[in-house]
Amino acid sequence: MSWSFIAKAVLAGVMIAAIAEVGRRLPATAAIIASLPLVSVLGMIFLWFERPDAENMAVHAQATFWYVLPSLPMFLAIPLMLRQGDNFWVALAAGCILTVVLYFAMIQLGRRLGLKL
Repeated sequence: MSWSFIAKAVLAGVMIAAIAEVGRRLPATAAIIASLPLVSVLGMIFLWFERPDAENMAVHAQATFWYVLPSLPMFLAIPLMLRQGDNFWVALAAGCILTVVLYFAMIQLGRRLGLKL
């Protein structure tokens, strides 16, 4: 494993841990932090250093936009299920399954629209 990979993994882990720590006391503030596209921005920076190609970056950024859309319903489904009394793990699993199904739907839609996904 390269040092670059390890540094990236540690940085991602620190971000996730920070969100969890803030979330214990201030869940809405943690949600703001989690909703920031920090992972996407860091991913683009790392990708740019490894392959500084404008077209490659443009395709990456555009595809990220189209894949964010199908992930959003999960953040409505989970709280709805929890408020209806469903178990956390069941709600989380259902939200993840919903997201995967919507990703596949986005891939199909993207092909029809000529998107590079």
